[in-house]
Amino acid sequence: MGTQIVQLKEVTKLEMVSLMDNSADFLSSSTRKEAESFHYWNQTHSEMPFAEHGFSLLIRVFSNEVKSTILFDTGVSPNGVVINANRMGIDLREVSLVVLSHGHYDHLGGLASVVKAVNKKDLQIISHEEMFNRRGTVNSKGEIKEYPAISSFDTTSVKIINTKEPQLFVSNLACVTGEIPRNTDFEKGLMNNRIYKNNSWQPDPLILDERALIFNVKDKGLVVISGCAHSGIINTVHYAQQIVGSSKVYAIIGGFHLAGKTFEKRIKATVEELKRINPELIIASHCTGWRAIFAIKESLPDAFIFNSVGNRYTLEG
Repeated sequence: MGTQIVQLKEVTKLEMVSLMDNSADFLSSSTRKEAESFHYWNQTHSEMPFAEHGFSLLIRVFSNEVKSTILFDTGVSPNGVVINANRMGIDLREVSLVVLSHGHYDHLGGLASVVKAVNKKDLQIISHEEMFNRRGTVNSKGEIKEYPAISSFDTTSVKIINTKEPQLFVSNLACVTGEIPRNTDFEKGLMNNRIYKNNSWQPDPLILDERALIFNVKDKGLVVISGCAHSGIINTVHYAQQIVGSSKVYAIIGGFHLAGKTFEKRIKATVEELKRINPELIIASHCTGWRAIFAIKESLPDAFIFNSVGNRYTLEG
């Protein structure tokens, strides 16, 4: 596991657009100035974006010298993210870097169509050596239910960069965590998860290919973006603080994987730790689950924002 401190530079602004998530709500207002729904920020398109059980976030990064666009995950369906981008008036050719959170189909499903839409020679895709292995779950009878395969794409047209350790990108304005240590006593992974490698199905409860994305907003603090947080959202945030060498967390965004009977047992402990971290913004999405979302909203009402497909967030220093 990587433990070195990276020299993450400050950004002056992040603009993030939710390209895909489990929920779509174009009418509800937000009490936070940082959040706008698609209904308010773009009324020039007749077709609205749609939701699905997947995750994708477009991130525009600004500093005094640099403007760059990162795509974090690509949704579940083959074309959903591309369709939603078109409906939002977003040209995916602006993307210069694709970061994949982990190897589950609801985060990789649209990768082939995204690569085609970005249409950029040597597009960098930040991955892990096990990211594209076959995945599945095992039931009590020992039977494997394999997850859907992702669509193939021309790997010669992209540059896949596998990382296990923390690594900086975009002129040192973005950090990919690499593998995340499991240190809390309540975030135990996904026990029935399986991965196919060395010609057999093997237990993979820790899902070590999972990683998060970190930014440091000037005068605000760290922004930690998670895909599913199979490593645990608390482990994820603590590791982000460790490798960047900063304790101040401004925002936590993404899936927290607290849905389902097994994971709902972790909600109380997770919320208590989130209260200690005390971020200014919490945007819990995707696999967090309504029970956890409700608990977070009750415990940190001023920080909580309910994510919707099409939401745009502007975080400025």
